[in-house]
Amino acid sequence: MKSIRALTVIFFIFNFIFAQHTIPFASQNNTIELSIVNTSTVTASNVVVEVTSVPQWIRMSNSKYKIENIKNGEVLTASFTFSVDKSAPVNKPEQVTFTISNSNGETWTKTLSLQVSPPEKFELFQNYPNPFNPTTTISYQLPTAGNISLKIFDAIGREVATLDEGVKEAGYHQKEWNARNASSGMYIYQLAWRNEKGEQKFFRKKLLVMK
Repeated sequence: MKSIRALTVIFFIFNFIFAQHTIPFASQNNTIELSIVNTSTVTASNVVVEVTSVPQWIRMSNSKYKIENIKNGEVLTASFTFSVDKSAPVNKPEQVTFTISNSNGETWTKTLSLQVSPPEKFELFQNYPNPFNPTTTISYQLPTAGNISLKIFDAIGREVATLDEGVKEAGYHQKEWNARNASSGMYIYQLAWRNEKGEQKFFRKKLLVMK
């Protein structure tokens, strides 16, 4: 979970502030808190803070925040909660834009730059569905880039299929296996990872084809 706080000054010459924040991979219940300051000499009414641009990998719990009145000199907070989809690209900044408007038709914008940190560990996930016929999805995550291979083996160790191979960036990846030509039974799927230093890791899980 990550909490982001930013200051937005309204009813004054608006200063564009560009801030960048790093969000944990596949995290839930992150918050963005915008402090709305009325620097005018009158009470502002019907102030709306709305998310107007957001990356597809962000899941906003709320996209609009309404403030009935803000007295002159008063500071109020507009809070937004969001989750990060596991498919989000890592270490690649993208922007979230907010629009602030009032009953007089005046508008301001606030932009934040968010980037997702890599997963903390390697993980090969259980395929889904399992058992299955004829297709299933196999997914995995990498904390760092490397050369990978994702293969299927039968119960006695014979290679049945290569689902994925090559250099992959850190983050979440998935592949589908169509077992229409495979017999019913248990199979092993293996993820092998290797980096430029020659370091290697292997991960294996079982799956069941049921026809």
